[in-house]
Formats: sequence, C-alpha cells, structure tokens
Amino acid sequence: MAQVFHPSTNTIAKLSIVGIIVGVATLAGALYAANNTYGRRLYVPIEQPVQFSHKHHVKDDGIDCRYCHTSVEEAAFAGIPPTHTCMTCHSQIWSDSPQIQPIRDSFTTGRPIEWTRVHDKPDFVYFNHSIHVKKGIGCVSCHGRVDEMPLTWQEKSMSMGWCLDCHRDPAQYIRPREAVTDMNWKPSDEGEGVTQASLGAKLVKEYHVRSPEQLTNCSMCHR
Repeated sequence: MAQVFHPSTNTIAKLSIVGIIVGVATLAGALYAANNTYGRRLYVPIEQPVQFSHKHHVKDDGIDCRYCHTSVEEAAFAGIPPTHTCMTCHSQIWSDSPQIQPIRDSFTTGRPIEWTRVHDKPDFVYFNHSIHVKKGIGCVSCHGRVDEMPLTWQEKSMSMGWCLDCHRDPAQYIRPREAVTDMNWKPSDEGEGVTQASLGAKLVKEYHVRSPEQLTNCSMCHR
C-alpha cells in the first residue's frame, strides 16, 4: 500500500503543536501587557494650559518638590500650586512673557488654572501621599525622573500589580526620609558598601513599615 502521508508530516505536526502553544502564550502575554498600559498614555507628554517644565524648574533652578506641592507630607493629595505660588517668582522674572499669560490672568481674576491631571487614579482606589513620604518612598519611585521632563508624562503603569510589587517588598524602594525628593539619590550616598537591600531592611524596621501581609490586604487601598 502506498504511503498516505509524507514522512515530513510528523515533523510538521509537532512543529504545529509547538507553534500553537507558543502563539497562545505570546498572545496571552501581549494581552496582559496591554491591560497594564491601556488608557494610561505612558511616556506621552500631557498638554497643559501653561507648558510648565519640571526640567527647568527642578533640575535647572533647583526648586524642591514641596515648594509647589505643599501638602504632600501632610495630606492624601500632593496639592496643585495656587497661582500666587507661581507669581512669587514670576512677578519678578519672565513677568511679561506671553507663555505665562494664563498665570497672570488667573492671578488677576482669581480663577484657578484648569490643569490636566497626569496621574489620575480610579475613584475606587485610596491613595495617601503623606504616608508614603513618611515611610521613605521617593517621588521618583512613582513619578519617574520628573526633573528631566520638559512636559510631564506618566512613566509608571500605576496598575494594581505595580503597586503590589512594592507592597510585597517595600525594602527594595524605601530610602531615608530626607532623600524622598532627591531625584539623584543612590543607596551608596549613605556610605561605602551600603546597598538598597541592606538599607531598605534597616529602614523598614526604623520607620515601622507594616508587614507584607498587612500591606497587601484589600482594605489598604479599597475602602
């Protein structure tokens, strides 16, 4: 009897099975990645009523985050600076620049500038800036190198999985409180041979950071 299938059929069948498995896994991975980034506009500069540059104000001029975000150490919300904060400087410098006309108009009329939020968490998520600052989580850990952004964009996914990565092991991110706003800080700044692992473990105890079991309890973020 003549051979019905070509000798290569077995090889093709095996490769097809492997291809299907790899294809399904790749598709699942792509869908998971898309789910973590969909609608978040990562790395996309956000247009604002005034094209405010953190790079210029923070990196070039050395203005501390807390000068504008005054409530970040004491409240859940970091705070958007009122117009008079801007005018503290801009009544003296660049006072006639057309780029800051909206600031002058806001200061004159008393009508706040309608800034566009860059990081906008869902309403069902509770987040408190002050507790993270007090526990030594640096601005850069969540917001990226804002001091290098001419226009601010979202750099981290802010997904639940992303948050849990820190809550399960905060020692990998924690730093001294006085370095929270320092964009250039490194563990080695604390002394020769200091690593994030050794420093983080020490600060977790010193700052009384809750256990991973407590930090990953649903009620921590969903209240």
